[in-house]
Amino acid sequence: MFLTISTTGTPERPATDLGFLLHKHPDKAQAFSTSHGQAHVLYPEATAERCTAALVLEVDPVALVRRGKGKGRGGAPDAALAQYVNDRPYAASSLLAVALSAVFKNALRGDCKARPELPERAMPLRVEIPALPARGGAELVRKLFEPVGWTSVQAEPVPLDGRFPEWGDSRYVTLVLEGELRLAEALRQLYVLLPVLDDAKHYWVAPDEVDKLLRAGEGWLADHPEQKLITSRYLSRRWGLTRQAMERLELVRLAEAEGLEVEDVDNAVDEAVDTEERPVPLAEQRREAILAALGAAGASRVLDLGCGQGQLVQALLKDVRFTDVVGVDVSVRALSIAAKRLRLDRMGERMSDRVTLLQGSLTYTDKRLKGYDAAVLSEVIEHLDLPRLPALEYAVFGSARPTTVLVTTPNVEYNVRWETLPAGHVRHGDHRFEWTRGEFRTWAGDVAGRHGYDVEFVPVGPDDPDVGPPTQMAVFTLAAPTPKEEKAA
Repeated sequence: MFLTISTTGTPERPATDLGFLLHKHPDKAQAFSTSHGQAHVLYPEATAERCTAALVLEVDPVALVRRGKGKGRGGAPDAALAQYVNDRPYAASSLLAVALSAVFKNALRGDCKARPELPERAMPLRVEIPALPARGGAELVRKLFEPVGWTSVQAEPVPLDGRFPEWGDSRYVTLVLEGELRLAEALRQLYVLLPVLDDAKHYWVAPDEVDKLLRAGEGWLADHPEQKLITSRYLSRRWGLTRQAMERLELVRLAEAEGLEVEDVDNAVDEAVDTEERPVPLAEQRREAILAALGAAGASRVLDLGCGQGQLVQALLKDVRFTDVVGVDVSVRALSIAAKRLRLDRMGERMSDRVTLLQGSLTYTDKRLKGYDAAVLSEVIEHLDLPRLPALEYAVFGSARPTTVLVTTPNVEYNVRWETLPAGHVRHGDHRFEWTRGEFRTWAGDVAGRHGYDVEFVPVGPDDPDVGPPTQMAVFTLAAPTPKEEKAA
């Protein structure tokens, strides 16, 4: 496998600065051991005017087969790499991407202690890969690389056999990229997009690949028009991991749009505030509305059902009126993030006595949830399949029976006001449904009637005269028992 990176320069900004960025001296040829062979870095040319660094990966087919035990990994049809002899060791793939990451790890991170100003400098780059598998052909290559800053993307199909043109082209292309980019940015794009074009990986895709993807995709993947395809292929079409990555990328996009840190964006929904008239993020408006409703109800012991990463729990703990706060979520990972957000391991005894995080499903009754003043279901119900709602309804209203229950959910009528939301799409990839105001009121009224609650409705966010608010909230209050019911009790 072979890849070259070239740049041009001037006496004031010599092209050999490339050596500082790659942490590889142009006067030396260096070799590095990898799990599947030997990687070599050398410089075919190194002058002030032009410098080229080459990465050559010599794959050991025997080691490749032994490590893979002769079996395909990553879910691709030909990921088995066959036995000993095939074309795979000679074409750029995830093997080259991994070698790129290992050999140029400092360059990918943008580290350069010798010349700290260099990583932030955009420079004229030319990347050449003579044999690149591209499932989707030259058109897909252009779709992937043109949106991320390359001014010239040349993907020339490689014929199956030049002696027999009637056989047509192979699935390989010769790739030449040209543009003015930061080197770290270019390397991170290659690290992600080489295996994406190949649509195969030589190793099993574990959950930590999501973090790798987001690190390498920082600054370009969240807004890429082919984001879904890139994410799916990079994660070997593992749907659970793909959905997780897409959700986190959407949080990044929303955070950038709002000028916030990612952790400050509510992970329950994918709503963005696009206009100057609404500068306060909707997630923050929702939390404020919930706190106000809990305060009005006089609640002090509160359940946050479906607490996610703990944003609402954190807000509740900041208010001394709430003396006992319990966050419940089915996801152990979300609870782990919530614990880190709350700094439970460093929390003082008085504060830690006020908070509990519990793992549990909201569709099953749970004795631990009984006896509380209030329960909050903030942007939760729309993540359940409709047939599962009766189970949640009974677990909360029939079994736990807090005095007050707050339920917030998107108002689908307001979706037309989101300029970035395509018609017919829900606000979040995991939403199973989104209700109109009428549908929500009908459901809430039926629930209240079945379980002895009164219900009223509160708009959250700007209340549009035509389509209503972006979020709708139902406030359920346990009705006072009748004399007959008191006597029966």
